[in-house]
Amino acid sequence: MYSGIFTPMITVLDENRDIDFKGNGELIDYIIGGGVNGILILGSTGEFFSIPLDKKKKFISFVIEKVNKRVPVLVGTGGTDVDEVVELTKFCKKEGADAVVVVCPYYFKLGEDSLYSYYSEIAENTDIPIIMYNFPDRTCVNMSAELILKLALKYKNIVGIKDTVDNMSHTRKVIQVVKSQLKDFMVFSGFEEYFIPNLISGGNGLIGGLSNFAPELFSEIFSVYNKDDFKTVKVLQNKINKFMGLYDIAQPFIPTIKTAVSLVKKDIKPVSCKPLGTLNEVQAAKLKEILKNEIDF
Repeated sequence: MYSGIFTPMITVLDENRDIDFKGNGELIDYIIGGGVNGILILGSTGEFFSIPLDKKKKFISFVIEKVNKRVPVLVGTGGTDVDEVVELTKFCKKEGADAVVVVCPYYFKLGEDSLYSYYSEIAENTDIPIIMYNFPDRTCVNMSAELILKLALKYKNIVGIKDTVDNMSHTRKVIQVVKSQLKDFMVFSGFEEYFIPNLISGGNGLIGGLSNFAPELFSEIFSVYNKDDFKTVKVLQNKINKFMGLYDIAQPFIPTIKTAVSLVKKDIKPVSCKPLGTLNEVQAAKLKEILKNEIDF
């Protein structure tokens, strides 16, 4: 069972929008050096939706070799084609990933019967640990605690969920309902401001994108929380709350996170997959104002 802070890593690209393996390797070392508990590649922050299957496979192999078991590696394999999801999930198992993170299908708002069938198909045809991914702002469906429990009771390889819901009460209900019967089931929040509330409520922590550029902040708050140093927790929580303003600068938030990374890692370019562009001058100024006096750049 995992706990703490997992970084959903950006996918570093070069000027031609190809995967920059050197840049990704440097970012992996930076994030792990910052003390996080694991990384997730090809999640929402990693632009999984814009990267073709063959490039995903090459990137997965590279990352697993580069990390070399220093921390657990999770891989996002979800999508709208369940057969492709199964194929990529099997590939992750073969390459040595520790678990996969599988988002609900998107575009159509699926009912719970369809969601149950989707996760059942994946769980029945793979044998790597599966962490479900609930992100209603992107999938138009909010998985109920009861559905999550039903799947976790049926399939032993469904071991957790990333609950990216801007409402701690939903995550709290998932923790209460599922962990009451499956104490080792992992529940992660997807928004940084809920990291500590998640832990206090009995959850497992955070899978949050801001740790791409500030891994030490999140590893420190997890450390002082475990020491019951709530005076320091309060100080660090205020910093995290300030950083949450990054998500309001541009939609989607990926160019903002990439620009923040480029400020602390000068060799990394803030390039995103098409059709996403870069921040304009006003947006970049807002980003720097939020990070001022908090991050060295």
